[in-house]
Amino acid sequence: MTSIDLNADLGEGFGRWQLTDDERLLSVVSSANVACGFHAGDAATMRRVCEQAAARGVRIGAQVSYRDLAGFGRRAMDVPPAELAAEVAYQIGALEVFARAAGARVAYVKPHGALYNRVVRDEEQAGAVVDGVLLADATLPVLGLPGSRLLELADKAGLPAVTEAFADRAYTEEGTLVPRGRDGAVVTDPEAVVERSLRLARTGEVTSHAGTRVEVRARSLCLHGDTPGAVELARRVRERLEESGIRVEAFA
Repeated sequence: MTSIDLNADLGEGFGRWQLTDDERLLSVVSSANVACGFHAGDAATMRRVCEQAAARGVRIGAQVSYRDLAGFGRRAMDVPPAELAAEVAYQIGALEVFARAAGARVAYVKPHGALYNRVVRDEEQAGAVVDGVLLADATLPVLGLPGSRLLELADKAGLPAVTEAFADRAYTEEGTLVPRGRDGAVVTDPEAVVERSLRLARTGEVTSHAGTRVEVRARSLCLHGDTPGAVELARRVRERLEESGIRVEAFA
């Protein structure tokens, strides 16, 4: 691969509380997954991040979630499909207002947390997310795990399906993410994250939690903005990629 997108979850604050260093991360990444108010984020935060992203030429993505502020969108929930589709469209629409006010637009959609993991296998919930995207804008790319039901249904619906890999998350032998409650689910060693990033970009593979080789061919690479030292880690990843002749550029 000669180029890859770098994305991070941003705008994950609420009121006076701020989790991610949005401004500094926006100087490194090419795409920003902006919280839309359901797992984190509020109107002022969304507006600020959109303005900063637009000023730097960073693509703005809607990070949609279950309605779960208390659980940061990481708790399993059962939401009726019609309701979930409406809530996905609602979140995209809210972010689009601030993106357009900043002279940009929402360029793609990515589910967050429990919803992201649920739509890997759950066809009904995946279909509801796709329906919500179609309701908001039938041209928006959908970012998700390779081989997921979400990307399969998005492709069938005519939405661009974009594959994603995680440099700082452990993988199962099936190519899914190790649940956060398990030991080793998050890769914390900075050098390991950098080397995994380079391997994913070069070869489209990663070593699973069990030590086996797993194919994860992705157009975008995610670095979590709430990881300790996230800014410096993101800079190291980008520097190593570019030193190896791999361009960092947005997919959308």
